[in-house]
Amino acid sequence: MSGNVPVVEINDVSKRFIIRKEKSLKERLVNAGRSKQFKEDFWALKNVNLEIDSGQTIGLIGPNGSGKSTLLKTIGGIIQPTSGTVRRRGRLAALLELGAGFHQDLTGRENVYLNASILGLSRKQTDLYFDDIVEFSGIRDFIDTQVKFYSSGMYVRLAFAVAVHVDPDLLLVDEVLAVGDEAFQRKCLDKIRSFQREGRTIVLVTHSLGQITEFCDRAVLLNRGEVLFDGEPHEAVRDFREVLEERRIGEVEAHNAAHEEQVAPVNNGRIVSTTVHAHGRAQGEPVHPGDDLVVRVTFEHPTGIEGWIAAIQIDNVQGVPVWGSASLRTGLELGRLREPRTVEFVVRDVQFGSGKYFINSTLMSSEKVHLHDVPQAVSFDVPYYDLAVGIVHAVPEIRDLGTSGA
Repeated sequence: MSGNVPVVEINDVSKRFIIRKEKSLKERLVNAGRSKQFKEDFWALKNVNLEIDSGQTIGLIGPNGSGKSTLLKTIGGIIQPTSGTVRRRGRLAALLELGAGFHQDLTGRENVYLNASILGLSRKQTDLYFDDIVEFSGIRDFIDTQVKFYSSGMYVRLAFAVAVHVDPDLLLVDEVLAVGDEAFQRKCLDKIRSFQREGRTIVLVTHSLGQITEFCDRAVLLNRGEVLFDGEPHEAVRDFREVLEERRIGEVEAHNAAHEEQVAPVNNGRIVSTTVHAHGRAQGEPVHPGDDLVVRVTFEHPTGIEGWIAAIQIDNVQGVPVWGSASLRTGLELGRLREPRTVEFVVRDVQFGSGKYFINSTLMSSEKVHLHDVPQAVSFDVPYYDLAVGIVHAVPEIRDLGTSGA
C-alpha cells in the first residue's frame, strides 16, 4: 500500500465496560430488582482520535489500565466501541492475547489452517505458507499435538509464525513477545524490522520502553483512557515516566498518610527529606551531562547517635544502581546526630545517559546497620540524546576507515 494513506482511522472512540459489584450468583439474584446500585461504569477509552498511516510503526504506551489493549482490540475489531467509529484498510493480522484464535482440542497443524482461514487465506494459499510457518515457529516435532498441551512459549511461537506469514498490511502486537525465549524474541524483532523495510504498518503495545524508542517512529501515550501525547517516541517515553512518577508519589503519600507511625522507626532516627538539583540550575530542571549534581539529605535522631553514616544510591528506571557513595567512604566523620542535620553530596561532572533516575537515601549506624532507608526519595531527568543510547553519556565519533587494503 502506498505511503501517507491512513490504514486506520479512529474517530471519537469511547468504550464503556460495566463493572458488577456482586460477588456471587446468589447476590445477583437477591439484588436483581435494584441492580443499578451494584453496577459501575468504567470508561476504558474516552474520545480517542487517531490516524495511522501506511508504513508507520506506532507504539502504544501507558500505565496498567490506561486502555492500550482495549484500543488495540478495537482497532482489530475484536470489540466494538460504545461510541465513535474505527475504519481499517488492508489485511489485518493480530497477536492480542496468548492463544487467542486457537482451539484447544485441535492440533497445531489444524490451528494453523484455522487461523489462516480466519485471516482470509484459502487452504491452497495456506498450503504454500505452511512449511515456512512451521519452520519459523520451531515446533515441528509438536505440530500434530493438540495445542492444549503446548507451553505458553509454544503458543506464542505458532501464533506469531501464522500472523507474519499471511502477508498482512497491518500487524497488531500486544506484549505477547515477552513470553518467548530470548532467541525467539530476536527472531520476531528481526521479522518486524523486515516488515518495516517492506512498508507494512505495525501497532505495538509493550512495556519495554527501549523497544518503543528503537522500533517505533511514533508513539501514543494513554492514561485513564485518554490520549496524553502523540508524537516522537522519546518524548512519549519522557512523558510516560512523568505519569509513572506522579502515580508513584501519590501512592507513597497515600500509604504514608494511612501508616504515618510506620514511616520511620522513631528510636532508630529517620531521614527527614531529600532534594536534588544540578549546580546552577533550579530544582526540577533536567540534569545535563557535565553538570555537578547536588543531593541534600536531612537526618535526625530522637535520642542521639554517634558515628552515624549518610549514604545515597542512584538507580535507573529498571532499578539498576548506576552510582552510590557514603560519608564513610570519603572519610567524613559526622559526629553526633540528634537535631536535624543536612549532608550534601556533590557528584562532579555527571555523565548519565538519557532517562529518569531515582535517588535512594540511607541512614546507617557506625556498624553499617541500616537504620532508615527511603527508596526513590527523589528523582531527576537527563534530556534525550539522539546520537547514542544507554545509561552512560559519551559522545560518539564514527569514521569510515575504508577498505582493509587502504
